[in-house]
Amino acid sequence: MSAAPLSALPAGVARGLTALLTDIAGTMTDPEGRIPASSFDALERARGAGLRTVVVTGRPAGWCDLIARTWPVDGVVGENGGLAFWRDERQLQRHFLQDAETRRRNRERLAQIRREVLEEVPGCRIASDQPYRELDLAVDFAEDTGPLDDAAIDAIVAVFERHGAHAKVSNIHVNGWFGEFDKLRMCREVLRRWWSLDPDERAAEVLFLGDSPNDEPMFAAFPHTIGMANVRRFLPRMQHPPAYVASGAYADGFAEAVARVADLRKIC
Repeated sequence: MSAAPLSALPAGVARGLTALLTDIAGTMTDPEGRIPASSFDALERARGAGLRTVVVTGRPAGWCDLIARTWPVDGVVGENGGLAFWRDERQLQRHFLQDAETRRRNRERLAQIRREVLEEVPGCRIASDQPYRELDLAVDFAEDTGPLDDAAIDAIVAVFERHGAHAKVSNIHVNGWFGEFDKLRMCREVLRRWWSLDPDERAAEVLFLGDSPNDEPMFAAFPHTIGMANVRRFLPRMQHPPAYVASGAYADGFAEAVARVADLRKIC
């Protein structure tokens, strides 16, 4: 199945949306990993168009605390679905899918993977945001090192998998963890918990924006999804591509996608 151009997104789809879920790295960022003003403007525009907005990311708990407190969004799902933070009457709420003791034990298991992956995959390094993580291990292949080739990425994934851990590839990291969670599971939970939106019966009300293989469960679950143009690098790794692809890459594609949706909602 191939992705259609963003220009093919129908006005009727935009009119029926309730929630916008979006990845950060590679989606809202520029190629250097920075978030330009245009991305924050797009978040504001999405909310102004009547969409509830949730950031869905592989980034760590420490980042999610800041995002939930200060960004123009309704909440954030972090560490590839292991946690959700949101503000409730000015107080930050935190929800983890694993209790503190389980998280501690799993971090000990991930420490062994950390040692092995650094020994076996030349050029990779542990992500610089690792100290702020609660549930996963992030191995950097393109943020502060590399970029490494696909063979190196596959070797990193293989180390996680031989220990029985889950592993997902983003545009900059391989994230691995123990336990049954991913972005989709947590997003389904927060849609129900926050807005009583049943993602099975009302999936057509959700729009997801992403750019890489760790977004694939979201691309598969929701009928209305948009990939940034840089997703094309990873399409050979994906069985479930986004429904549409923006002409712009990275933050340019994000601004383009939100503008397209907001404009169509005005027309409607």
